[in-house]
Amino acid sequence: MKDFARSDDPAVQAQLDRLAALSVPDGRLGLETIRALLARLGDPQGRLPRTFHVAGTNGKGSTCAFLRAMLEADGKRVHVATSPHLVRYNERIRIAGKLIEDAHLAALLQEVLDAGADLSPSFFEVTIAATFLAFAREPSDACVIEVGLGGRFDATNVLAPDVLAACGIAALGIDHERFLLAPEDGTPSDPMARIAFEKAGIAKPGVPLVTLSYPQGAALEIERAAVAREALLAMRGAHWQSSSTETGLHYTDQHGEVAMPLPALPGVHQAENATLAIAMLRHQDRVSVSRDAMAQGLRTANWPARLQRLPASPLTGAREVWVDGGHNPSAGEALARHFAGQRFHLILGMLANKDRRALVDPLADSIASITAVPVPGHEYHPAEAFGGEARAADSVADALSALPGDGLPVLIAGSLYLAGDVLRLSGALPD
Repeated sequence: MKDFARSDDPAVQAQLDRLAALSVPDGRLGLETIRALLARLGDPQGRLPRTFHVAGTNGKGSTCAFLRAMLEADGKRVHVATSPHLVRYNERIRIAGKLIEDAHLAALLQEVLDAGADLSPSFFEVTIAATFLAFAREPSDACVIEVGLGGRFDATNVLAPDVLAACGIAALGIDHERFLLAPEDGTPSDPMARIAFEKAGIAKPGVPLVTLSYPQGAALEIERAAVAREALLAMRGAHWQSSSTETGLHYTDQHGEVAMPLPALPGVHQAENATLAIAMLRHQDRVSVSRDAMAQGLRTANWPARLQRLPASPLTGAREVWVDGGHNPSAGEALARHFAGQRFHLILGMLANKDRRALVDPLADSIASITAVPVPGHEYHPAEAFGGEARAADSVADALSALPGDGLPVLIAGSLYLAGDVLRLSGALPD
């Protein structure tokens, strides 16, 4: 599956066309290609400022958003790398608080693509090489880097201990089974333990590895990885504690107890992501961030298409419409907790390689109707995949216009690609 990208800037589009032509041979694993590409570029990954590296199945992007907001609230200049993009490829590379500009992006991509033309790098490997090159050339106080897929073989996992402030692992769940659960000697057979094994591949010697709490098998794999790599494990439940109430967050570690406001990002699951960000900052000593800045970051963090309420627009009218890119069972459970006791209409677009029941089953008690829509540019599940009562519509706009005028809210979910298209159509572009 390619990460399609389009730009209104001809110079950027010319490089995105080159990116789109790249392919990865089936079965290629490892970091050899990204290391070779970065070596030709002068190994920029070794010249980054102090870096926070975040893996996880769900919540890693939100954790990165909290880290960025907290660091910036402390007056820091922060570079941020996230994926995938929702509307514009530029969203993947944020330099000192701003999305990379088109002219800079076009020149970077050309430089990287030219340097690695004979290496057959992947879309993501070129993206990460360009990102690290940009971050190494522009001074800043800190970097926040989101893992793309897995951890052990992710292109971001070339980061060395001397640039890392802390590594973090967010919530775990089953996703990307073709890659992360592929049979391999010496890896765990239990699916959740295998996912944990892959995520824990980002652990580095002497670097704090800060995690949430997990089922026993998954926790054991993370503990083993930390010991094998001589990382400084800080797991919730063993090394730090957190809880939330209707009025705030409560966090405790060896340094004491901290009371924080609830995060502004909607969804009860965001309390976990917020406390992981707090724990990552408190378990490292390379970047100082005040308690007040942490609190301010919780209030100001922004992460598009994750339980985002859309503004009124020609697409939505005055109706209450939410968009979320969730597409796996863990995301379905998080959405179910948020909408517990509420009824809503579900507009669902899911890639054909995703679990068709991942959202429908956890949300069953809240769904008033299901309308299946295409995911533009991708193969997707048809309406019949979601049960006999699911309807089909040719687009999100058609799905919205066909809903009854009953005043119930609407959730558009199932794919980040669909979410990005909805943001574009509604004018709520990520900035």
